[in-house]
Amino acid sequence: MFKKFMDIFTNDIAIDLGTANTLVYRKGVGIVIDEPSVVALTKDSRKIIVVGEKAKQMLGKNPDEVKVIKPLKDGVIADFHITELMLRDLILRAQKKRLLIKPRVIVCVPSGITEVEKRAVRDSALHAGAREVHLVSEPVAAAIGADLPIHKPYGNLVMDIGGGTTEIAIISLSHIVVHSSIRLGGDKMDTDIVEFLRKKNNIFIGILTAERIKKEIGSAFPLEDELKMDVRGRDIVTGYPVTIEVTSEDIREALSETVEAMIDAVKRLFEKTPPELAADIAERGIVLTGGGAHLRGLDQKIRETVDLPVHVVPEALTCVVIGSGNILDNLERYREVLIKKIDA
Repeated sequence: MFKKFMDIFTNDIAIDLGTANTLVYRKGVGIVIDEPSVVALTKDSRKIIVVGEKAKQMLGKNPDEVKVIKPLKDGVIADFHITELMLRDLILRAQKKRLLIKPRVIVCVPSGITEVEKRAVRDSALHAGAREVHLVSEPVAAAIGADLPIHKPYGNLVMDIGGGTTEIAIISLSHIVVHSSIRLGGDKMDTDIVEFLRKKNNIFIGILTAERIKKEIGSAFPLEDELKMDVRGRDIVTGYPVTIEVTSEDIREALSETVEAMIDAVKRLFEKTPPELAADIAERGIVLTGGGAHLRGLDQKIRETVDLPVHVVPEALTCVVIGSGNILDNLERYREVLIKKIDA
């Protein structure tokens, strides 16, 4: 009776705690927060100034009195204290600041996360105001969000390309059978573009500019009509602001090493895959989720290299949090997909 009473007066939430973006799903409502995982704090790190998009716009432009930090690195917590502050802010916002009873929280984590990292995520959420914390692997949440039949004895291959990690997993009977987690993703692509333009054009640009270039003209496969755009930065030799023209061929070259590393991870995964599951994948193909799945031509590049069907989920960026939200809405049905609790 008490449990049912608590469920009436609390809004349970699911959190996709990503390196680049954090999304929050409220039970029975849907996605209520979709913000960059960036925090602006006072110099002593005690008080949050702003979280999310407004904090991201401060990157590279902040004075000494303001610290702008990305508290997650490679899909896991890099700064425990600031992650806790960010989670507390997100939980309060998701609850519309009416926290009558602490919510139950589901948090998505990379499949290659260590026991210590799992405990860090769980403790951060508890200290931030959760009454109960469950963890779920990102590939499993992505598969549920993509509406794949994970309960059945079929091989489902999900490639979730996030900001800090790329998660590749084959799921059958509600469990991950084989997986690979490489610490490469959208953030690495951004730094690839920064380094490429620095070496080729002697121009230094910021990460926000690199991200914009990636979204506007980035590609992994030759385009029918190649794209170009003007880019502003600082000339390394003179130090003056300059504008250059950058093409999609340039950016494809810049991203080629990271894209190849992602595809190599898929190939290595098949070396560990049981033959019956490999046969399922040959028929059903690879499902791409995560923000990186929207890179132009990535599906064609993978298809051409591994000779398998490749499908990009329409709502790839929100697929993980939608899946974790489905788990939250049907907790008894999906309880077996949750990661077992770690002893305190």
